[in-house]
Amino acid sequence: MSDLTLRSLYPEDIHQVSEIESALAGSSRIFYLEKRLAAASTIPENFITCAVTDNRMLAGYGFARVLEGEFGSKSAVAVLDTVGVAPEYQSRGIGRMVLSGIERRMKNRNIPVIQTQTLWSRYAMIRFFAATGFSMATGQIIERDTSPLIVDTVRVPAEIVVRSLKGTDISAINKIDSKLTDLDRSAYFASKFMEMLDDSGVRISIVAEQEGTITGYLMARIDYGEFGQVEKAAVIDTIGVHPDFAGSGMGHELLSQLVLKLSFLQVEVIRTKVEHENSGLRNFLSRRGFKPSQRLILSKEIR
Repeated sequence: MSDLTLRSLYPEDIHQVSEIESALAGSSRIFYLEKRLAAASTIPENFITCAVTDNRMLAGYGFARVLEGEFGSKSAVAVLDTVGVAPEYQSRGIGRMVLSGIERRMKNRNIPVIQTQTLWSRYAMIRFFAATGFSMATGQIIERDTSPLIVDTVRVPAEIVVRSLKGTDISAINKIDSKLTDLDRSAYFASKFMEMLDDSGVRISIVAEQEGTITGYLMARIDYGEFGQVEKAAVIDTIGVHPDFAGSGMGHELLSQLVLKLSFLQVEVIRTKVEHENSGLRNFLSRRGFKPSQRLILSKEIR
């Protein structure tokens, strides 16, 4: 154990990480890993990584995304979406070392909470997180497939135009969000726009316009390996409609267009997180086919 050291992950670690992924899950998830390592390198403020090495051999690793506004959050949260230990190094405390390294980096950046997700049936992973101080978090993951939305009684005005988000839309989105939340989350949206324009992640972000004015937006991303999953899944980070247009069908149209785009890309699942007290969003999504996921949200405060 004396030769074990902690450091950040680098793009050149991709082959060793992929080999460990293949040994653990039977799939290397190479596309996801390349995207995640590239993103951590080009936009380091959005990620925290940690690797445990034995000389030059990678023994374990972890990726955490830094979220500063997704799902309506009011403070920064680190979300651990990948952690792995090489089979020959298991049962030696490597996972705990990775987690401790990430937590130290969080303290240096004043990030108070770390969260993760896991299927309720992954008992070994749940035991690991319970033993390292995690507990059940507030909120719930809900999901639906990418079958078309049922139109039902929703009447979408013909003059609503839905298009892809552009870099010049950030000011309009900030204004809508501040009306909805009474918060200044411009730093969060600037980060999301940078991620989109840098192409470090696979994002599908759209806006709704009425008579040339942006009145709603939806920001989502596609992950090919987050939280150990092997299927392609989309995650809705945020959705908002200007208060003056509430009930106009704009949110329905945004979600409907997202579903169409994801189905074309052969993405089968859409997920998002809702807090228990956000009954408006929960009801809106429930009426459009979202149901509770089998995924648990676990959380830990860093002191």
